[in-house]
Amino acid sequence: MFKFLKEKIKNTVKIFSKKVEEEIKTLEEVEKAKVRPEILKPLKKKEDKEEIKTLKDIEEVEAKKGIFSKVVEKVITKKIDEKQFENLFWDLEVTLLENNVAVEVIEKIKNDLKMDLINTPIKRGEIEKVIHNSLKESIEELFEVENYNLISKIREKKPYVIVFVGINGGGKTTSIAKIIKLLKDNKLSCVVAAADTFRSAAIEQLEEHTNKLGVKLIKHEYKSDPAAVCFDAVEHAKATGKDVVLIDTAGRLHSNLDLMNEMKKIVKVSKPDLKLFIGESITGNDVVEQVKQFNERIGIDGIILSKADIDDKGGAAISVSFVTKKPILYFGVGQGYSDLKKFDKYEVLKNLGL
Repeated sequence: MFKFLKEKIKNTVKIFSKKVEEEIKTLEEVEKAKVRPEILKPLKKKEDKEEIKTLKDIEEVEAKKGIFSKVVEKVITKKIDEKQFENLFWDLEVTLLENNVAVEVIEKIKNDLKMDLINTPIKRGEIEKVIHNSLKESIEELFEVENYNLISKIREKKPYVIVFVGINGGGKTTSIAKIIKLLKDNKLSCVVAAADTFRSAAIEQLEEHTNKLGVKLIKHEYKSDPAAVCFDAVEHAKATGKDVVLIDTAGRLHSNLDLMNEMKKIVKVSKPDLKLFIGESITGNDVVEQVKQFNERIGIDGIILSKADIDDKGGAAISVSFVTKKPILYFGVGQGYSDLKKFDKYEVLKNLGL
């Protein structure tokens, strides 16, 4: 994950830094041209000593030296103005867009870089470091959303009800299977509700996973009321002392009003403690838009990004949490039941070369 974006950011930062260096070098020549040659001319030791006879002479020579020092300092710490910054930022902006980084995130990164670069003294030789650090801080702030430990939360309430939502093909069923494995590894019991009574073979697909993992599946006939399946699963959990209820739902687009109203009914009946959106990271900005729409309709609490292991660009991963203000809980990184990786922003920064 992030392989392509990491390489692109690295190269673009170098290009960005080089352009800033060139700007400063050009300005350096301008500043030097403003200084009289006689001030910059090296002082001859013997003659100068003979000429410096009074305190006034000494002060005059020191003043000349001081002027040169100030020019050097001004040259190596020249400031970049906004127009220059806009020209310099273009390559980085294109790189981020090409890697599915959301427009809102690009604007944030741009504004953060502006604060760190525009009209701020920058020493030559330290430009790349300044840009690198600014990017790191800016991207780290993308994940400053209240996160929580799922297992710890589950232990606070019994049964703990989780509803999984998303569009068709987003990886809901596989993610549910991975969560089942995670619960079993932490000595927590669960029951699964097959509330996708809309899509053909959805129940059989889920049942195959629950059979392999040895957990109870509550199911009804196709076309039956999915909210009724959820109700039965919650009641079963209460009666049998199960720790968690996992609810699978039909994949739906936000534009399908009937299915979205059905989703609202499921939420109303099951009263979930956690509403998780499952989406493919490889769909880039599409998944960001999907999360926004589901959040507006039912109010999601967290995100699992599937297929993160084959997402070379990584734009969705660094965008979705900032745009929705909801935490990423896990990355799906394979097809195995244990292929669920807990989200760690520091690992994301490391993978981005930051």
